[in-house]
Amino acid sequence: MGLPETINHQDVLLTLNTREEALIKDVLPGVDMQPLFLDPENGTWVVRALFKPGTTLPRHFHTGTVHFYTLAGCWYYLEYPDQPQTAGSYLYEPGGSIHTFHCPEDCEGADGFMVIKGANINFDAEGNFVNIMDTGWIEEMVVAAARSQGIDKPRYFKPKAQTGLAFE
Repeated sequence: MGLPETINHQDVLLTLNTREEALIKDVLPGVDMQPLFLDPENGTWVVRALFKPGTTLPRHFHTGTVHFYTLAGCWYYLEYPDQPQTAGSYLYEPGGSIHTFHCPEDCEGADGFMVIKGANINFDAEGNFVNIMDTGWIEEMVVAAARSQGIDKPRYFKPKAQTGLAFE
């Protein structure tokens, strides 16, 4: 078997340098973000997120998997306080997991890289449904926060979906 033909021709590599891209402040309360890859059609979101000290996210149920690599700082799940995640920690979260992210006040915050498949179904402290945080919702939040900060078009990769029959 010979080398196959290229399916998607590239003149340049598809790459972003987070040190050169804008950091979008307060995409969520206490969370600054750099979107890297957002694919609402397939439910995949890849982001770098910086969490401020004292940030607690809503308790949530994952419909898919999460890969979370902590670059700096510390955080933990309220359900697992004795298992803090610190710089260099890699966490795999299976689909169906439930937890509450917390970045303690006495920590300098946390900086992390995440690959998320599916959605977070968010609940309040009493277990009542709050919202669904999926790729499309994150993209809306990122774009709105960016525009409010004078960033007209935040840079991230997004597959271009087209509806129609092949070869027409």
